[in-house]
Amino acid sequence: MLTKTLRDLERDGLVARSVHAEVPPRVQYALTPLGWTLLDPVAALTRWVDEHGSTVLRNSQAGPPR
Repeated sequence: MLTKTLRDLERDGLVARSVHAEVPPRVQYALTPLGWTLLDPVAALTRWVDEHGSTVLRNSQAGPPR
């Protein structure tokens, strides 16, 4: 699953893959310039989850509204 996800991210232009001809073989991944543009939105989402995640979880465990 990790390999598929990394290949999808590479295909989409978010990560770059570098293969190093070593024994054992080594592969390195890095964010592309496009990938770097995701850092601020992901950080904002992380802050939102930190602030509101417990409320969402509590609501989820309470079941459907009556």
